[in-house]
Amino acid sequence: MKFGLYLRNMGDVSTREIVRDCARGAEDAGIDDLWLADHIAIPPDDAKGSGGRYLDPLATLAWLAGVTERIHLGTGVLVLPYRPALATAKWVATIQELSAGRMLLGVGVGWMDAEFRAVGIARKTRGAVSDETLSFLAQCFEDEIPEAHGQPFLFRPRPAKPPLFVGGAAPHATARAVRFGGGWMPMGGQPETLAGPIEAFRKASREAGHPDPEVVPISTFDLEDLARGRDQVEALASIGATRVVHAARYADAGAFVRNADRLARLRAAVTG
Repeated sequence: MKFGLYLRNMGDVSTREIVRDCARGAEDAGIDDLWLADHIAIPPDDAKGSGGRYLDPLATLAWLAGVTERIHLGTGVLVLPYRPALATAKWVATIQELSAGRMLLGVGVGWMDAEFRAVGIARKTRGAVSDETLSFLAQCFEDEIPEAHGQPFLFRPRPAKPPLFVGGAAPHATARAVRFGGGWMPMGGQPETLAGPIEAFRKASREAGHPDPEVVPISTFDLEDLARGRDQVEALASIGATRVVHAARYADAGAFVRNADRLARLRAAVTG
């Protein structure tokens, strides 16, 4: 099992120094991966907690690739309808190339009405647009000469395609993950509510030729009480989780690094 942390690329803790120190501290603690959120246009009446300040996740991951060496770097999740497919493919390939294959591509369809209005995309088309983008990404990474709008082009660099994780609730997110050969990244949820959807997802993935799909719950674990935290993680592992991501607020880099150290101790307790 892999253990990751949500790195807050929003609000007061999203300064250059704090983001850098958090990432390096997590890497030093031996954490497996870092994950960033995606918001592109927060309206004034929904800015509590962030003040409307969000670093772009792709630009931030590209920068983090240069200030870290080993830790994997993920979008948790990138909202696909917000960006043109070709530009997204180029960003993803560049990050994967410059990070030496450390990118984890978590994707979603989005939910905030205000952002869809700001981007100029109809919210009702978000599923179809996301599927089109995922199909195009697959073409870029798999074909020697892909094509966009009838124009063949060279897609270089063309590193190995990053692992795909689809965020959102079952059954729509899991169906998309099965279709595109990715893992599932549910937000929160108790083991008793996730067990059925995970079992169904794994069965559908096996039938589609993907025998070992990843399941990556994003939740908050008890890092103070090691026994309770271990019980929480082991309960998720018992129903098929392959990674866990701890998401919690923090005041500064010191608090984040302390969480990283505690998560590393929790991993040791779980994995032996």
